[in-house]
Amino acid sequence: MKTKRLFTLLITAVVSISTFAQEKNEGYQFKDLTDIKVTTVKDQQSTGTCWSFSTTSFIEAELLRMNNKVYDLSEMYFVRYAYEEKGQDFVRYHGNNNFGEGGQAHDVMNQIKRYGFITQEAYQGNQYDPGNYRHRELDKILQAILDVIITKPNRKLTTVWFDAYKSVLDAYLGEVPANFNLNGKEITPKDFVKKENFNTNDYLELTSFIHHPVNEKVILEVPDNWSNDYYYNITLEDFMEVMNYALKEGYTFVWDGDVGHDGFEHKKNVAVVPAGDYDFTEPKEEKKIDVDFRQKQFDNLTTTDDHLMHITGLAKDQNGTIYYKTKNSWGDDSNSLGGYLYMSESYMRLNSIAIMVHKDAIPKEIKNKLGL
Repeated sequence: MKTKRLFTLLITAVVSISTFAQEKNEGYQFKDLTDIKVTTVKDQQSTGTCWSFSTTSFIEAELLRMNNKVYDLSEMYFVRYAYEEKGQDFVRYHGNNNFGEGGQAHDVMNQIKRYGFITQEAYQGNQYDPGNYRHRELDKILQAILDVIITKPNRKLTTVWFDAYKSVLDAYLGEVPANFNLNGKEITPKDFVKKENFNTNDYLELTSFIHHPVNEKVILEVPDNWSNDYYYNITLEDFMEVMNYALKEGYTFVWDGDVGHDGFEHKKNVAVVPAGDYDFTEPKEEKKIDVDFRQKQFDNLTTTDDHLMHITGLAKDQNGTIYYKTKNSWGDDSNSLGGYLYMSESYMRLNSIAIMVHKDAIPKEIKNKLGL
């Protein structure tokens, strides 16, 4: 009897352990391979300012990497100045230039060159509802002003139209202070940049499309590149190599790409390109993405640049598939990973429009190809 009872207990234990193992292995199980230290997840809320939130997060990570200092920089500081520049360009192009909330990573760098950066405490960029960003009303008012201005009601533009335009930005976002308090001392935004030895010239943008010459600087044809900035166009394999090399060497980067497909599931913490049906219960075989398919999806406007995020690490799932750990700007309560998600290698190969990275995060062989 004792032997039979012992045998029964052993069988029960084995079944229990097996069941537990199956339950534990259900879904996606990620193991971080590199996880670079960055600042906390922020929330862009009801605005189209992912370009500023992602790049500001990237700059904060760079200051942390270079100087071991944690800063909370103002995203709306860059948004404010970008609105000014976009408004002027819209008028100069007689209304034939893109105007809206969207932008690219270089928009932040361009504003830093001109105006420096400032802390969130010093410039929150919200005069109407602190802690809750909403820009729909602001956007419509700014657009309405510009639409009137380009019709030249007085036959030629007055000298004060831009003052009127900026007054709307003052009302919604607040006037920009000439200086602010940093650790008990008054400092200007430009001096803040100098103090941290932050050099915007150390950063560049890369893209990968075959309708442009390879290893040359090109103007990327996406609407949010309203300033017509240049990107280095490289092969897809080099593009992916830069991403991997950067993360392995301790550098993060800004990612610009498409999140409008069924494979992007922020709430489920993943972005994938399955070979079969979309099913987020567990890892599945993914499509092999080649250069021609990637280009086709871009040319037929299936792949667009609709979101920017901050890539902070590498990981793999229980099947060994590589993923890129991604810091989103939809708040730390937006999913079960505190606002992070994992994008698969196939997803990155297909949906990456461009990245911004420190020049030292590019392998020497690729830098040589680009003449850097």
